[in-house]
Amino acid sequence: MNASTGHNHWRKSSYSGGQTNCVEVGRARSGAAVRDTKDRAAGYFTATPDQWTSFLDAIKSGRYDG
Repeated sequence: MNASTGHNHWRKSSYSGGQTNCVEVGRARSGAAVRDTKDRAAGYFTATPDQWTSFLDAIKSGRYDG
């Protein structure tokens, strides 16, 4: 998918500070879009609202903590 279509309002987490090795999240027609900050031209992937909510809930619960 082209990195310049179907999305808007890209934002980076405030926790990333000035780092460039992070991802950006934007709105998509079908939910949320995610792209690599270092390689924006590579495009992005999308998640439905339910998928995005499940992902965020898993992060908040510590499921992905090392």
